[in-house]
Amino acid sequence: MKIEITELPPPLLEFGSPGEFTEPKIGLTQAGPFDLRFGAAHKSNVNVGLVGPAEMIEKALKWYERCQNPIMSDMNNLAQYPFFPGFNETFKAKLEVSDRWTVEFDDKNRELEKALELDPKKRFEEVLNLYTTGIQRLAGMESQKPDIVVCCLPRNVVTSCWSISNALTPHEYRALKKRQAETRSNQMNLFDGWEVEEQPEDLLFRDFRRALKARAMRCHMPIQIGRDRVFCDTEGGQDAATRAWNMSVGMYYKSGGIPWRLRAEGPETCFVGVSFHHLRTTKRHLVHSSIAQAFSTEGDGFAIRGESVPWSPEQGRNVHLTEEQSANLMRKVLDQYRERTGGEPLRVVVHKTSKFNDQEAEGFKNALSDIPLIEMVNLMPSMFRLVQYGSYPPKRGTMCRVNESATYLFTTGFIPEWDTYPGPHIPTPVRLLMREGVNMYRVATDVMGLTRMNWNTAQNTNGQPITIRFARQVGGIMAELGEEVEPLSSYRYYM
Repeated sequence: MKIEITELPPPLLEFGSPGEFTEPKIGLTQAGPFDLRFGAAHKSNVNVGLVGPAEMIEKALKWYERCQNPIMSDMNNLAQYPFFPGFNETFKAKLEVSDRWTVEFDDKNRELEKALELDPKKRFEEVLNLYTTGIQRLAGMESQKPDIVVCCLPRNVVTSCWSISNALTPHEYRALKKRQAETRSNQMNLFDGWEVEEQPEDLLFRDFRRALKARAMRCHMPIQIGRDRVFCDTEGGQDAATRAWNMSVGMYYKSGGIPWRLRAEGPETCFVGVSFHHLRTTKRHLVHSSIAQAFSTEGDGFAIRGESVPWSPEQGRNVHLTEEQSANLMRKVLDQYRERTGGEPLRVVVHKTSKFNDQEAEGFKNALSDIPLIEMVNLMPSMFRLVQYGSYPPKRGTMCRVNESATYLFTTGFIPEWDTYPGPHIPTPVRLLMREGVNMYRVATDVMGLTRMNWNTAQNTNGQPITIRFARQVGGIMAELGEEVEPLSSYRYYM
């Protein structure tokens, strides 16, 4: 057996001032957010709306006041857990909260308490309606509406409303049983951590967070969920500096900012992730709906719903689009790309967690006939392991080629800058499969770069590229919207 090992350099990120960094927290601290380069177009204020009961609103206000100032880290590894400089200092923008953008539930009439006393299904809907009404009120303001709304959920809402059992039709029940059987037979699910696509419980349960994001999308308002574990110091929870970093990066992006981007190398590229999720039609039929998640070289992300494929028990996870459906989906991606960037990409890279069949490949090629460079890459979990006796696991970014036929990429692993491996288990590499011969080094470099493009957190330990990272979440929100509502494309509504 021949094994060839290559260590890829860490992806370089660009921020507001000249310079290149590999760690988002260091880049933001030293150079500010990338959109500082836009001059007057850079956001000077982030206006935050709040919805929830008075007790949680008060916790949120205290937390955001705390985040205006530096928060020191009390962790031992300061390279991994640095101090937070303060929101204004980090993003060169003021975090604004105001009574004008605050909707408190009516304590006198016990709005929330009465809703929580109902049976589970009514409780879920009534609490959802309470938060939706608050979002609608803020989103409907004629002037100076907030950029983002934080929905403040007390512990009793989280414990009693976070998920609810779905009433399944016989058709849906068969789909659930089929998916559960697949999961049991696929032992890799025990340790691969790649639950990026729909899971059996997504059919069995309805998720409050996804339902709330779908409601907010109808109002054209990005939201963030605020809980005790974000606002308060809790035993066993993250330290305050880490919470502030993660919260503030997500809030800045959702409010319209650009925290960082990958260093531009090579031709203008559009990265596309293709996935599927179950969708109920208006007639309660179950279908597989396709999704494309796309990202420009600039880092701007958008999601598009494609056409549906009738569900059958024989499909399993091997769902495929027809040639026409594939072409239509990719044309939608190009249309949205042109609208956002003003031009066409010179290169399109398509990621999928299942293999492309010939019809899909031809459909994508037909739609991309004017694009000079097209690459189709399968990203799949693997059983492959690489262990160094008496040492840390392989470095993050290690690429292994076995017998010049199989390629594995460790998107997680030992991080030299931190002098540690921040994971509980032996890291699992991704297997990279290509339909046609391409530069494997460039493919792996792209994947590593895309693992750094999650603007919902300041952590850079994500093992999945952004093209597939949120497939399950995006699909769940689109399923909540239903087939009769056209989803908004901006990624700000899904994270």
